[in-house]
Amino acid sequence: MLKYLIEKEFKQFIRNAFLPKLVLVMPCVMMLILPWAADFETKNINLVVVDNDHSPYSARLVQKAPASGYFVFKGTAPTYSQAMESIEEGTADIIMEIPQNFERDLIREGRAHVLISANTVNGTKGSIGSSYLSMIVSSFADELRGEMGISSSRQVSAMPVISVVPQYRFNPRMQYKVFMVPALMVMLMTIISGFLPALNIVSEKEAGTIEQINVTPVSKFNFILAKLIPYWLIGFVVLTSCFLLAWLVYGLTPAGNLLTIGVSALIYVLALSGFGLVISNYSNTMQQAMFVIFFFMMILVLMSGLFTPVRSMPQWAQNITIFNPLKYFMEIMRSVYLRGSGIGDVFPNIIALCGFAVVSNAWAVVSYKKTN
Repeated sequence: MLKYLIEKEFKQFIRNAFLPKLVLVMPCVMMLILPWAADFETKNINLVVVDNDHSPYSARLVQKAPASGYFVFKGTAPTYSQAMESIEEGTADIIMEIPQNFERDLIREGRAHVLISANTVNGTKGSIGSSYLSMIVSSFADELRGEMGISSSRQVSAMPVISVVPQYRFNPRMQYKVFMVPALMVMLMTIISGFLPALNIVSEKEAGTIEQINVTPVSKFNFILAKLIPYWLIGFVVLTSCFLLAWLVYGLTPAGNLLTIGVSALIYVLALSGFGLVISNYSNTMQQAMFVIFFFMMILVLMSGLFTPVRSMPQWAQNITIFNPLKYFMEIMRSVYLRGSGIGDVFPNIIALCGFAVVSNAWAVVSYKKTN
């Protein structure tokens, strides 16, 4: 009986005019476009300079900012108030004001002040842009010290020097795409293997075809399993295609064992598909199911660590993420893919997913009402 039900689901999937195209197009769009678009590296920061000194040193400092690749030079303003107008109009993000006697103070006293004003309506862009500009100014100051001979052997011996040698592990080039690609694989598995079966059941409710199943001696367990298995298989095919795209496009391969990812993915889709079936059992129309799925997707995605670390959230939000299965599978994918973690390293996350799988599927079986 189960064999024929699964065969029916595959035929129904293939005959659908939209779903096969969605399964083919969605992985390509998410893997080829989103890692480039969802990039949190801050660039193209519009910079306006107020140069009150007009000296060779101030001119050199002005040239250094656009040369870094992070800033777009929008010109100079004669006064600070006119530069603020650019901020208010939205044509500038940061103002750098160089005071009068900038060069003289550097030569005579060995120090000078530079004002940096940032538009922090977008707090991330304003704070990171200010940090970039501060580093450029500090680098310029070190360059001038070397040229003016301030770092003489006598002064070097008198002042301790601490050299910092950073070492970037697991993502040496600090590319945000490397951080995003494993997480996007989790999103694809969530949509295809988690929520598409739920929408499939609700569509049968609307069409009335589910009544033909309800009057047969098919058990609830076989009915639910037949709805899930095809989408599980499709989800793993999509996951395999994502592995190939990540390797071909980004040169990214799993640092750990693929078996760890496979076992974790199997438990994860079992947990999410059970949750999707619970939604379908309480929904009578596609509109109801879509709204409920959208509501939960927004919460699960934003509180999963997809864009920002969970540990950066307030404590009450971290407590809520304990009940978010996306968080656990996303941690598994990034740990195995980037750090090379084994099953022992991600075992607590696997146990949490097993708990979600048991609860969600038990709830799905109990809440499904089959009338003879």
